[in-house]
This record gives sequence, structure tokens and C-alpha cells, in this order.
Amino acid sequence: MTDKLPESLAKAVKATLEDWKANNKVQRLWARDASLWTNTDEGKWLGWLGIVEEQLAKRKSFQQIAEEIRAAGFTHAVLLGMGGSSLCVEVLELTFGKFPGYPKVSTLDSTDPAQIKSVESKLDIGKTIFIVSSKSVSTLEPNIFKQYFYERVKQVVGAAEAGKHFIAVTDPGSNMQKVAEASGFRHVFFGLPSIGGRYSALSDFGAIPGAIQGIDVGKLFDRAEKMVHACGASVPADQNPGAILGATLGTLAKSGRDKLTFFTSPGISDLGAWLEQLIAESTGKEGHGIIPVDRERIGPPDVYGNDRVFAYLRLETAPDAKQDAGVAALESAGQPVIRISVPEIYDLGQEFFRWEFATAVAGSVIGINTFNQPDVEASKIETRKLTDAYEKSGSLPPESPVLQDSGMKLFTDEKNAAALKQAAGSDATLAGYLRAHLNRLHAGDYFAVLGYIQMNDAHESQLQAIRHAVRDKRRVATCLGFGPRFLHSTGQAYKGGPNSGVFLQITCDDAADLPVPGHKYTFGIVKAAQARGDFQVLAERNRRALRVHLGADVAAGLAKLAQAIQQALA
Repeated sequence: MTDKLPESLAKAVKATLEDWKANNKVQRLWARDASLWTNTDEGKWLGWLGIVEEQLAKRKSFQQIAEEIRAAGFTHAVLLGMGGSSLCVEVLELTFGKFPGYPKVSTLDSTDPAQIKSVESKLDIGKTIFIVSSKSVSTLEPNIFKQYFYERVKQVVGAAEAGKHFIAVTDPGSNMQKVAEASGFRHVFFGLPSIGGRYSALSDFGAIPGAIQGIDVGKLFDRAEKMVHACGASVPADQNPGAILGATLGTLAKSGRDKLTFFTSPGISDLGAWLEQLIAESTGKEGHGIIPVDRERIGPPDVYGNDRVFAYLRLETAPDAKQDAGVAALESAGQPVIRISVPEIYDLGQEFFRWEFATAVAGSVIGINTFNQPDVEASKIETRKLTDAYEKSGSLPPESPVLQDSGMKLFTDEKNAAALKQAAGSDATLAGYLRAHLNRLHAGDYFAVLGYIQMNDAHESQLQAIRHAVRDKRRVATCLGFGPRFLHSTGQAYKGGPNSGVFLQITCDDAADLPVPGHKYTFGIVKAAQARGDFQVLAERNRRALRVHLGADVAAGLAKLAQAIQQALA
């Protein structure tokens, strides 16, 4: 790891590291000293510090489960989970690909009916093992994913055999453990209660699906162990890669460089999604934090403000020349750049630990509890209110748009509605309201597109075009998330972090819906409730937010939206 920082920032980082050395803060972190943060319960959440050693001691057990699943003839494995329970698995799935003779692994972390059907359509249900992964007792999605696919498996193989197609990864004593045992799951694997979801990559939440995929997880842990030692309690802060990275990120965030922008080589491109969650949920709270920016293409230096810090994770076996040139141009322009060399893909094990350690350090520097996520819980509560109401009445509460135009509807709360109406003036059109909304972006702000639509290549391409149009015109950082998955990731920072976001939420009518067995509500209703709950908490936090409802034809709606945004930016 190397960095190139402007002189004033380099001096500030050096001072932070000197403070960490003088006050023995690396040793105190390893001693689980909660006073490094807010002196509340942080010491209870540092089990990840010792997880690599524990996993290396049971590496044979990972080989055994991999061979068992392969010998049973399963051709597909689907991870059903959200946030920390799914993102590491997705990184491994997309980075390592399919191994000959092992199941093809995929992840499901969306309540969008079209996305669920898309995953299901690629499966041979009778030859699929489902991994239900959940730490939190309050996370709705893994439970309803299990209910849906358990019924589907029963239809194919019969009730007596259905449980053999399921594995649970959960914490001891959780509700998911009870569900798994009652349903006759093939296995229940346990995480550690002292490891939060976003720090669970190197626990069984990442290791079990990775082993089933065919990855040599022992090798992954061998690489991780090197980083554990490099970040050890006896290593001085200014020689400790995790401490250096964390001190840099925390110090720059406090100096106004709080938009951490990731560039990752194509071969490890999905690592950014995992990093987003780790950084956002850990640091974005109490009005402070780091806003992670992933999948924003490298632009010329003049599209960036002075609120950025760039992290370039370069895969040495397959670098990208355009990325190299783009990052070099940013360095030459005086932007702060952190470079991390990743020799090959098994070195992701090192990166998981490096960034976990660095994030804990950054949270200490910023002065927050790195290990809680209060605003994620707030969204869950609002969603639960809506789904409970639907169970009783069979409908969601009515809502009225502030504008209807071009076949689309705009929704927002009273405060945002009044501000937008005044700013739009006589231009009461879709483009007029979008212009008023985008005009609320100022230097140091960021623009976030929150799409509660199916996550697929076509939709991502359309939303990427929107975010980059805004970035290039307004010179602000931009974020893109698909709901509900981002609720368990960047959603914490959007609601609890700095009030510097301007949010465009996108919803749709589902062309086809799917039932949730045992409930009146459907997956489409759950998704709608999640979007409403998300927006309500954004509004309660006085965020600048607007929701665009596309209707049932999502592709056509996105095309109209993109056209209106181009008009708004003109």
C-alpha cells in the first residue's frame, strides 16, 4: 500500500499516527478497549480480530462440507441473505467463478419479484442447495426467502426430503436456528455473536458458501493470516497497514475529504460492494462518517471536487491500463490517492482483514461507535409497521403524489414538497421538479440514486448513465444502490451520516408478483413497504429526497427519467 497526499493532509495523517503510537492505541484495539471509540459496547464486537486463527484450526471441516455437497450431486447453490451475510459471498462468487465439479453459486438479496424469478429460472430446484444466512433476528428477507424456496423445493422433491436442500448459517440461539432445526435442514453452521454482519467475511458466513463454491478457503485464510500479523498489537501504528489506512481515511474525512471513491480492477470489481457496506455502516452515524462511492467510472480530474479521496485496488495479474492512466492523472492533479496492490485473487483474504481493521481505526479517529447501525434498524421498524398493517387490512396506506407527468408520479414529504414546488415555480413538469431537486446540490454534497427495481445489467446501465450525467455536470460525488439491498449497506450512512446527500428514489409497479407463503403480503408488497419505510426515515432525518414512481414498464420509465434529467441539467 502506498499513498500520495497533499502536504497538509500528509502532515495531519502523520499527527494521527503519532497519537496512535504515543497512546498505544493499536495495542488497546487488540485488547478490545472500548474507550478508543465511545466507551459503550464496542469491546463486545471485536471477535473478528481472532477469527482467522480459529478458521485455520478447522480448515478440514470446510473441505468436508464442500465434498459432501459435491458428492450429493447439487449443481447449484443459492445464498439467501442480506448485507454482511451476502456481500462477501457475492464477491467470492463473481471473483472466483465456477469451479469444475462444484455447484454454481449465486446470491439473492432482493425482494423484487422479477429478480427472484430471474434467480429461480436459472436453477434446477431438485439439484439446488439453499444457504439461508442471517445474523440479525430482525432481518425480514432471509425468512421470507426461506419460506418461498422451501415450498418450491417441497413441490419438487417432497416434504420428507426438502430439508436436505437447505443449510443455515446463523448465530447460536437465533430464530433462524430454530427454523432450521424445525425444518430438518442438512446443517446449521454458527457464526460468533461477537462479530457483526459487516465484519463476518472471514467467519462461516463467508467460508461455508466459499467452500461449497469450490474455493480453497484454507488458502484464503493463509493469506488473511499474513495481514493479521502485519496489523498485530506489537506493530507500531506507522508501520501497521491497517492502522495507516484507517488513520488516513479517518483524518481525511475530518478534513472534509469524506467521499471515499473506489476504483477496482475488473477482476475484483465486486469488492467495492463489500467495501461500501463495511465503510458506510461502520462510520456513517451521528452526523459524521465516510460516504463510499463505488462503480463510478474514472473521469477527468476537473469533474471532482475537494471532498474526495481515491482508493485504487489494482489486481496485479490483470491490471487495466485505462484505470492506471486515470488514477495517475488524478495524482498529478493533486487529488489524494491510496494505492493497494493485490497480487492475485486469493489475496482478497488479506484485503478483508486490512479493511476491517482500517475501518475500526477510522471510526475511532472520527469519534463514533464503529460497530452499531441505529438507522438501519429505523428503516426495518418502519417497514414492519407497513407489512403488519397489510396483514391486517390487505392494503398499504394510501398516498398522494405531488406531481403526475409523462406517465410517472412524484412523491415526497411535506417539507420537501414545499421546497420543490417553490423552486420549480411555474414549471410543474417532471423535468421542472427534477431541475429544482438537482439544484439543491452544492459543493461537498453527493447525489444518490436508490432504485427499488430489478438489479440487472440493463437497469444498471440506465442508472449509471443518470448518475454520471449528474456528476459530470454538477461536479459532485454520486452513489447508486439497488433496493432493498442497499438498506443493509449504504443506507446507514445516507440516514445517519452527514446531511450532504440529495436522494432520488425510484420505484415501480411490479409486472408480476410472487406470494410469500403463510402471509397476505407478497414480495412486491414487501418491496413497496421497504421503499416507503426507507423514504420516511430519510424525511425524518431532514434529507433532501424525491421519489419517482415509474409504473409497470420499467425500461420505458427509466428512458423517460433519463431524458427528463438531461433536460433538468441543461
